[in-house]
Amino acid sequence: MIVRRRARRATSPAGPPPPAAPDPGAAAVPYPGAPGAPPPATAAVGAGHTVPVLDIPEAPAEQGGEPERAADDGRSRPPLDLLIWDAPNIDMTLSTVIGARPTAASRPRFDAIAAWFVEGAGDPGASDVEACVFANIPPQPGSLQRWVEALRGFGYSVFARPKQQPDDDIDQDMLDHIAVRQHSHRLRRLVVFSGDGRNFAEPLEELVRQGTEVVVVAFSEVAGYAIGSDLLQFIDIEDVPGAFTEPLDRVRLDALPPDGAWLRPTRSLREFVAGFTARRAG
Repeated sequence: MIVRRRARRATSPAGPPPPAAPDPGAAAVPYPGAPGAPPPATAAVGAGHTVPVLDIPEAPAEQGGEPERAADDGRSRPPLDLLIWDAPNIDMTLSTVIGARPTAASRPRFDAIAAWFVEGAGDPGASDVEACVFANIPPQPGSLQRWVEALRGFGYSVFARPKQQPDDDIDQDMLDHIAVRQHSHRLRRLVVFSGDGRNFAEPLEELVRQGTEVVVVAFSEVAGYAIGSDLLQFIDIEDVPGAFTEPLDRVRLDALPPDGAWLRPTRSLREFVAGFTARRAG
């Protein structure tokens, strides 16, 4: 089991979200400020739209491989394919690899990613599927409200944590939720969209040793922990079919043209030197 905090764990609303009727008019990827993003959902989810972070007892540690039954009460555990999306990390690394603030054309399409993930789970009877986006919400959320509602409309659960301090993050919440699902389900496949090796490398490799297929999806420029691992599978996010409406403005070192390529600077030399000199003088 992946356990770092002994009691507080993030839970999603009533387990994996129920299937919803497809919307033939939904096409554009949801992202903050996206033109044409779907309007907020109006259907109620259970008794309400939110579920608090609950205190639950510590799960017993598993010994050896992955058992078919939960350790506490003998219940059969259904198989689950789980997707975890680290929104702060993906947004930050996207800016890094393209050397600019992401635009509508350079942001990922969550509808296409959902389709790719569900297709990889196989027949509907083979496994439950759940996709969760973890996000920090600033005091002034602005267009993030539309983004969150669009994600929910595409079938994603969203864990939203207020960002009250600069170092507030959702790293532990993601690990906690994986641990909860490992206890409540037989975690068959875990797909993690994050380049954060500091947070994920060791726990994900331990899951593989316990029998879970683990796939890391991120940008190859910042995912050395997964690329260099003998246990984790790695997919560059741009290789997910339909993930972007057009190729990103980047040159991947794992896919260079035969004659090589020039990599232009992401900031001017004078701008960098001016900042460097000011820091040194200060």
